Amino acid sequence: MSPERAVLTVSELTGRIKAHLEDGFPTVWVQGEISNLRLPSSGHVYFTLKDESAQIRAVLFRSRTRHVRFRPEDGMQVLAFGGLEIYAARGEYQMVVELLEPQGLGALQLAFEQLKKRLQAEGLFEAGRKRPLPAFPRVIGVVTSPTGAAIRDILHVIGRRFADLRIVVCPVRVQGDGAPADIVEALRCLRQVAGLDVVIVGRGGGSIEDLWAFNDERVARAIAACPVPVVSAVGHETDFTIADFVADLRAPTPSAAAELVVREKLAVLRAVVELNARLRQAMAMHIERHRERVDALARRRVFTDPARALRDHHRRVDELRARLAAAARGRRRELAHRAELATNALSSLHPLARISHGRAVLGQLRGRLTAAASHRAKIAEHRFAAAVGQLQSLSPLAVLGRGYSLTRLSSGVVVRRAAQAAPGDAIEILLGEGALGARVTEVQERDERHQV
Repeated sequence: MSPERAVLTVSELTGRIKAHLEDGFPTVWVQGEISNLRLPSSGHVYFTLKDESAQIRAVLFRSRTRHVRFRPEDGMQVLAFGGLEIYAARGEYQMVVELLEPQGLGALQLAFEQLKKRLQAEGLFEAGRKRPLPAFPRVIGVVTSPTGAAIRDILHVIGRRFADLRIVVCPVRVQGDGAPADIVEALRCLRQVAGLDVVIVGRGGGSIEDLWAFNDERVARAIAACPVPVVSAVGHETDFTIADFVADLRAPTPSAAAELVVREKLAVLRAVVELNARLRQAMAMHIERHRERVDALARRRVFTDPARALRDHHRRVDELRARLAAAARGRRRELAHRAELATNALSSLHPLARISHGRAVLGQLRGRLTAAASHRAKIAEHRFAAAVGQLQSLSPLAVLGRGYSLTRLSSGVVVRRAAQAAPGDAIEILLGEGALGARVTEVQERDERHQV
């Protein structure tokens, strides 16, 4: 190995680079876009800062996150303040961030908008969950600083408007890192107060940093979980905090909150006196209407002439009696008629009456049978005569009587053609009267020219 050649180990080279880099850039502001954001369970925040042509790794340790009011997100343009260091185990350099500010909106304003958007998505700002204030509260809880002007204003207004109320003051810090925890604890303690009707949470005006305790998520959720209505009175009329959106009612100032919670006793007394007068007037009118009705009823004839109603009832009874008698007579006539019909029906069913009726029917049937038999015999006689006439008109004897004859062979066969007989055959000729015996001497076929 040459004596001129200086050879360093990896650790030595990394150590020299680390010392040179960290000494050269002890603190620096870097502008860039957050990407590859990781939030492990350790509470550290790891991300990359990049621009159009380069990037650098960065880490925000948990001990420094309390100084960052907003929640880092991918794509957010930020200004990071810190120093550079070498992570020797990997041979990489990174930026250790001490402060982180968003570009555009301020850090507090961005944190405010992020928390507002998240709680609104959960429904904590919905009008449907807002509770009305009690009309006449007896126990009022106040969460504010014991030394500020807000508590003096609240007590002064309540004492002036209605001095006999019970006020439970929970002193808390209203700004600084410990203020949110104080406010949450005060709201928790007020839950133990018996008969608590309403709670006022507030403080006087100030910058956004001074009012930031009322933009804390823990305070917002404690207000939403309070079992009684909560009035938020933070800052001046133009100041808005997350507590204002979550509370059941927002008051522009602590004094206004006291005026909204407690009615003025004199106004209440005046309202009671007015209601008492109206009640008396209504009762007087009600009594007068009933008196007039009683007078009108007293003038009715049922009271001036009570016997008239009895007379009307007497007439009604007489009418009903007459109608009842007429109905009874009609019923008796109906029953007598029905009895007469039943008697006639029974008489027709008597054995002698039935025998007499049977005889009459039998005589009628006998006459009808005789007439039917005679008529039937005449019809048969006419039909027989007509049949005889038809038979006579169709009889061969009738044909023979008109001059025709019938020729038969000795065997009895009727001769219809000349070819049935031969010369010398004995034949019998039947006439209309009598018969002739003959013998065939000659057989000739029928000649059309000799037909008659």
